[in-house]
Amino acid sequence: MSVSAAAASLLSGEPAPAGPLAGVVVLELAQIMAGPSCGALLADLGADVIKVERMPGGDDTRRYAEPSVNGESAAFMMMNRNKRGIAVDLKTDGGREVLQRLAQRADALVENYRRGALDRLGLGANALRALNPALIYCSISGYGRTGPAADKGGFDLVAQGVSGLMSITGEPGGPPVKVGSPVTDINAGILAALGIVSAYVHRLKTGEGQFVDTSLMEAGIHQTAWQAAIFFATGRPPGPLGSAHVLAAPYQAFPTADGWINIGGANQANWERIARLVGVAALIDDPRFATNTGRMAHRDELATLLGERLRGRSTAEWLAALDEAGIPAGPIQSIAQMAEDPQVRARDMVVELDHPVAGATRALGVPVKFGGTPSSVRRPAPTYGQHTGEVLREAGFGDDDIRALAAAGAVHLG
Repeated sequence: MSVSAAAASLLSGEPAPAGPLAGVVVLELAQIMAGPSCGALLADLGADVIKVERMPGGDDTRRYAEPSVNGESAAFMMMNRNKRGIAVDLKTDGGREVLQRLAQRADALVENYRRGALDRLGLGANALRALNPALIYCSISGYGRTGPAADKGGFDLVAQGVSGLMSITGEPGGPPVKVGSPVTDINAGILAALGIVSAYVHRLKTGEGQFVDTSLMEAGIHQTAWQAAIFFATGRPPGPLGSAHVLAAPYQAFPTADGWINIGGANQANWERIARLVGVAALIDDPRFATNTGRMAHRDELATLLGERLRGRSTAEWLAALDEAGIPAGPIQSIAQMAEDPQVRARDMVVELDHPVAGATRALGVPVKFGGTPSSVRRPAPTYGQHTGEVLREAGFGDDDIRALAAAGAVHLG
């Protein structure tokens, strides 16, 4: 195992990571969203994630100029916190030597290049695992590394369409709508991180690394579980339902006097509480609404009846009453409102960072908490090539070697 993040932290004066993956070294040869999501999650959990950016220019997200803070891309900073960053030209002999040396000391590598691109450079899974048989080599692609679409590039929008997600998103009768967040990118990153950690557990038992493969298409399909279950059972593919649930009612967004709220009546007890609270208790015994099957068959009619009542009071008033009655409900918040929500703050899901160029910035926190090995956001995203010299020294390159690699254009020293 290579020099860990803990050693680097001691040298830099930063606190050593205490997360469950402390000491695990991951090379990230990925850009934009899916691969960096994987790397960010592993880094949040304590791994020393070394982001290997291409030359020239680095991660394409660095050029997402708006929004930016003092010229630093907000998107890049969000997806690359907790990582160290180096810049390497893998098309040069020196750059390939750098990556090979790093791979010999790494526990895992994650990449999202087109199929065959790294193989042509002698840096594919077989080549690097020949140097380090314990290496876990994870590939994230549009469609997976096998099958007739394996050579196609992938983007979240396209994957949402191929996976069926866009056919079940939006309002009934409306045009295809993508999920608001890049859900296949993010879910692919989560699946890749799970794959890497699972392969690492296997390696602890056997000493063997392996190849891990996931894709945006599969990440989107993974999100269609309820709708796929309906299709497999009935042969009828479900369509979009707006905010309504595909299997339970009332379970959707409702209008109030001054906004909207979500109410979850996903079981009989909650439905009956809702009916009594909003003043339509007679509907409990109405044959149309007495059972979930009936409520699903008359879902639009039920939503109209409940909406008429809910419009009579404000969101705050209804939420207080729903909470008191023990009915799951919540406001539909903007991102700005979410960032100031007391529960969000209490769970450290918005954190403050001090970036060397952007200055004081905010980032999303770590969504998994541990009692004994706490995860944390420890450092801001790296500037371009910020840690090149540091990481190369850890890999055994001398200062003269590093200067020679920089002079040859093989690496960039930030």
